[in-house]
Amino acid sequence: MERQQLNKLVLIGFMGTGKSTVSMLLSDKLGWKRVDGDEEIERIEGRRISDIFACDGEAAFRKIETKVLEALLSDEEPAVIATGGGAVLSEYNRELMLKESYVVALKASPDKIIARVLSDTARPLLQGDAAERVYVLLEQRKNAYDFAHFTVDTTMMTADEVVAAINENWTCQQ
Repeated sequence: MERQQLNKLVLIGFMGTGKSTVSMLLSDKLGWKRVDGDEEIERIEGRRISDIFACDGEAAFRKIETKVLEALLSDEEPAVIATGGGAVLSEYNRELMLKESYVVALKASPDKIIARVLSDTARPLLQGDAAERVYVLLEQRKNAYDFAHFTVDTTMMTADEVVAAINENWTCQQ
């Protein structure tokens, strides 16, 4: 793959691993636009993701997510794209990301993830016992992010350190 032609850097990872924060800092560093896939879905649909889940179900949400991902990756403008944590569940999405972008997986320990997401009531997959849901979902998705070109464990790193690691790796791939 000729990575130097790629002008998309996609961040994947479980919720709470730092995709949104890192994407903002990374886009500033690269001088590229930043797009958050979940925010884009909400903008296009005119409703919150939790409402899409509640009214239409997860399967309908995943279809919307794929359409938005296709549009973001086909845009010619260089961009850092933060995906929703479940965007990788579709094999089609994984193949699309690998073909059209440089994919970076962010990961963190379960305890760190729980600490980061515990107070976020807008996450539809964390309804009920959030800590228990995190462990269940992490187990279900334990290999879902393994296809990435590069992986960073954000557990003990600041967002700036994560950005530096990604930028260094990205630069080496050019």
